[in-house]
Amino acid sequence: MRTGTQVVITAAILVVLVVGVYAAAVLIPGSSTPSSSTTASTCTSSTSATAPSTSSSSNSIGVVNIGYFANINHAPAIIGISSGAFQKALGPSTTIVPFLFPSGGPEMTALLAGKLDMAYVGPSPAVNAFIQSNEGGLVILAGVSSGGAVFVVQNKSGITSAKDLGGKTFAAPGLGNTQDVALRYYLMENGFKTTDKGGNVTIDDTTNANIVTLFAEGKIAGAWVPEPYGEVLIQQYGGKLFLDERTLWTGGDFSTTELVVRTPFLQQHSDVVTDIVSADVAETLFINRCPSLAETDLNSSIAALTGGQGYTPSILSSSLGRLSFTYNPLEDSVAVQAEHAYALGDLTQNPSNLTALYDLTILNKVLAADGLAPVQ
Repeated sequence: MRTGTQVVITAAILVVLVVGVYAAAVLIPGSSTPSSSTTASTCTSSTSATAPSTSSSSNSIGVVNIGYFANINHAPAIIGISSGAFQKALGPSTTIVPFLFPSGGPEMTALLAGKLDMAYVGPSPAVNAFIQSNEGGLVILAGVSSGGAVFVVQNKSGITSAKDLGGKTFAAPGLGNTQDVALRYYLMENGFKTTDKGGNVTIDDTTNANIVTLFAEGKIAGAWVPEPYGEVLIQQYGGKLFLDERTLWTGGDFSTTELVVRTPFLQQHSDVVTDIVSADVAETLFINRCPSLAETDLNSSIAALTGGQGYTPSILSSSLGRLSFTYNPLEDSVAVQAEHAYALGDLTQNPSNLTALYDLTILNKVLAADGLAPVQ
């Protein structure tokens, strides 16, 4: 793992917030050409993904609070924060305070409450928070990842096609979470209703870790989860891949994670936001250009964050093979996901126009400075 400051997130801080509230593809989704090559020395450099700080000697604020998950689709944040690359990009005048979350709902609650300034989160919770805040609480600054969500079922469940889903219990990581919306919409499209709407399919919305336990104990027939949890269910608990969500999307690209910022923070501290976006882009390029090193860094960082041993090479490699990392927010897919959430009743208003949800100004300035094409 690249050297750098280890991230220490205490349980006490997490409780306060909750109560108060990755081989990776070399192609950048939305691009027709591979990302530019890099030298071997770059891939062995401990600062390979560190963007130079664009800040003056003193930033406009001394602390920036950033939320993210210990899921591989949040890899740029996990590696960048754990290695110290994000902190180096900010310089000494602003300190990153990281907060780990289990799902997007409580994370967006924390953001809107001002307890977080920036966050890595799935598109569905981001859109929900945007609408709840009268379209003024947050904006999407950049994309993070595409793909990496699967529907895994028990081998003994008897499920071989969509017609077999009735009368079963499935799990998803949090009500209104991106995978929860995908599961519920898939059920609806195949003629099923969930029990809360008078149907016979039960959805257990819980944490990814608890989903693994429920699956291992045979208490659920399957789960729609982000990687690597799907591959854990397959390799460690005898599950079978029923559906790779990429097959539901034209070209296989759909947003899994976005980088968002609280709107007032963007307005008041654009210098700090610029440094974080620059570091995020550098980390995304590093992951795509140096996949082997990035995989090692990611696994070590997740182990440090969770107090575990990381994932086996087989689980991690298979999981990352279903993911790609991109700074393109994939707006079209976000719009479709929002339409699905509205059809399910998860959104209080029709998301007919999400233009105000995006502010890619800083991203495109960073890309221009790096000689990269802008995101349209």
